[in-house]
Amino acid sequence: MKTRALAALVAVALAGCTVGPDYVRPGVDTPASWRIDYPKAADVANAKWWEQFGDPVLDELVETALRENRDIRVAAARVDQFLGTLDSTRAQLFPQFGYGADVSRARASHVGQPPLPPNADPYFTLYQGSLGASWQLDLFGRVRRLSEAAQAQVYASEQAQRGVVLSVVSAVASSYIGLRALDRQLEIAQATAANFGETARIFELRFKAGAVSMTEVVQIRSQYLQALAAIPAFQQQIAAQENLISILLGRNPGPVARGKTIDQLVAPLIPADLPSALLQRRPDILQAEQNLIAANANIGAARALYYPTISLTGLLGSASTAFGNFLSGPATTWALAPG
Repeated sequence: MKTRALAALVAVALAGCTVGPDYVRPGVDTPASWRIDYPKAADVANAKWWEQFGDPVLDELVETALRENRDIRVAAARVDQFLGTLDSTRAQLFPQFGYGADVSRARASHVGQPPLPPNADPYFTLYQGSLGASWQLDLFGRVRRLSEAAQAQVYASEQAQRGVVLSVVSAVASSYIGLRALDRQLEIAQATAANFGETARIFELRFKAGAVSMTEVVQIRSQYLQALAAIPAFQQQIAAQENLISILLGRNPGPVARGKTIDQLVAPLIPADLPSALLQRRPDILQAEQNLIAANANIGAARALYYPTISLTGLLGSASTAFGNFLSGPATTWALAPG
């Protein structure tokens, strides 16, 4: 009975003794009901909002960015990195096993103790094998706190990946809309230059007929040249915008396909008076909270260092001069020790 009670006490101690504060989310005062149709707002937030513009070319650009953007790939790799850290940290909760093998060739001395017989071969081969195990008892929860912190860092990296995805999608959509706006401005500038050119031609004919003065002709020519000078500026801005979109798509700078004009694009419908609870879905806020959870767990891991660390270590090995029976040879070693 005493042995069982002691074992139960040790089990409870191993399971429940964790130093450091537990994370508690701060309370936020939120209204009991919303002034809008919350399911409708949630549908808008969860949908592929860029598809509401109704431009298949924009949809294709966004899908390409989600596949090829370098920042998104880096964010995904960071998630894998923190998942590996989590696995390696959790592995400390379980026994660690190892093995070893060694083969050596040696020469015995005829004058050693005990001496070899005169006709004995002094050369021999020694085969050795061993199996070891160690287990660190997480009495004060240091490994559990480290695992908690590693798990929070995984969640934080996933939210960071979501943030990168949202930023890239928003950048592609806004850059594409800006590109179509520049295209429209270029069309207006070209039409304006063409109108001023036609007006200048008419004024020159009227000047030859004596209907207008040279001053009026020069004024119209000046306006025509100013309209022509505006066209290269818009062309340069369009090229820069195309280069920006190409970089977001993970491509070399180059032309970008066009779809609907700026006048044909349909603006997404966003409900008014969105509830403040939607802020809790923002990736940057969720990432900050997970970083706070990780920092809180690291406090417990640091406090656990003030307490002793106890581990159990065991070793079992065998040695023989014959390879066929070195696992069951006459020489066997074993060790069991706390540390």
